[in-house]
Amino acid sequence: MTDPVVVVGGGPVGLAAAAELAERDVEVVLFERGPTAGAAVAEWGHVRLFSAWPELVAPAARRLLEPTGWTEPPAGVYPTGAEWVRHYLEPLAATLAERVRTGAEVVGVARRGRDRVVDAGRDTEPLTVHVRHADGREERVRARGVVDASGTWGTPNPLGGDGLPALGERAAADAGRLTYRIPRANLAGHVVVAGSGHSALTALVALTRRNGDATVTWILRRGGIDDTFGGGAADELPARGRLGQQARAAVEAGGVRVVTGFRTAAVQAGAGGSLVLVADDGRTVDAVDHVVALTGLRPDLAWLSELRLSLDSTLQAPVRLAPMIDPNVHSCGSVPPHGVRELAHPEPGVYLAGMKSYGRAPTFLALTGYEQVRSIAAAFAGDRAAAERVELVLPESGVCGGSGGYDGDGAAGGGGCCGPAAEPELLQLTRRAP
Repeated sequence: MTDPVVVVGGGPVGLAAAAELAERDVEVVLFERGPTAGAAVAEWGHVRLFSAWPELVAPAARRLLEPTGWTEPPAGVYPTGAEWVRHYLEPLAATLAERVRTGAEVVGVARRGRDRVVDAGRDTEPLTVHVRHADGREERVRARGVVDASGTWGTPNPLGGDGLPALGERAAADAGRLTYRIPRANLAGHVVVAGSGHSALTALVALTRRNGDATVTWILRRGGIDDTFGGGAADELPARGRLGQQARAAVEAGGVRVVTGFRTAAVQAGAGGSLVLVADDGRTVDAVDHVVALTGLRPDLAWLSELRLSLDSTLQAPVRLAPMIDPNVHSCGSVPPHGVRELAHPEPGVYLAGMKSYGRAPTFLALTGYEQVRSIAAAFAGDRAAAERVELVLPESGVCGGSGGYDGDGAAGGGGCCGPAAEPELLQLTRRAP
């Protein structure tokens, strides 16, 4: 029996990878840490995406599902995360059947019998994928290749302005006073939202619309808000553009206090059980009841330590991809299509795909991941021409350039790919996810 290609992660891109491989008759097994496919998406199920259904269904998945009697949801509808899971991810996982194994966490990948130092056999020996199951059982699975589509949802960036948790941040999170997710419930009192991406904008809009008892402060590391609101009417994803316009309106109406150039150094106890945020320049935001830190996500690379990966030193993305997605230069729509060539590593048969391939870069779209895994699957099937063919045009964001002075002058910024389901017209969430 041929060793399978192992896909890590049962989210939208991982399931699309499995569908692409299955369609090409390549043996594939997918391991998902959560109890069900789409477990991470389900965690932000209350949030509405700014992509409509046609941008959320992978082509190979559609071809796999249609013969089963599955009906694609209406084209003009923007689903919540929960609806994405229920109407697409779960049916797709069921159709892939025994290829999808849930409650199975990949804790390591290596070349059989060789750590990363050993040269001999790296192009001939199979990979070994170390799996820990929910019942405590462990196994090793031989693989001809690995597609890591595990995403970045589990590793949010901290509030701390230097990329590490601020003093007191962990204690505040443990006490339930600080969250790294868009809140499901209303928050009362003084709420601080930190971050400049789409997830932060989503939280601002939701808090000002639904929370009559909340006072909202928005803190940003950058020196101004300027193009933080995105391209507005020029955005080719209309719901993404509307989100920025709604957030701008909330700020201009006086519903949000804005504090710029604020790099959090400490979270301290304040009067009456409140919190005080302290910046590295000594400024404070006082009498805080809740902190919503939506400062982006980062990849977990620890379990890939025995593989030879070629990652950009800044973004932790594949080196050929990194210049194309650098948020200091590019807006979402300016990122060109890419596939197996840009995603390859020195370790044969290993690819990072989906949000994880972007490392710390923001503004990832599902369409990008679907094109990535189409190309990767073609390469595993031996169809190099298809692997290197471009089959995607991304929607423009309406913003020229990228974040530029991310911590400084307030030039345009990137963010996640999604927003809350509080009202039908609020069509923003992710990606980036928070």
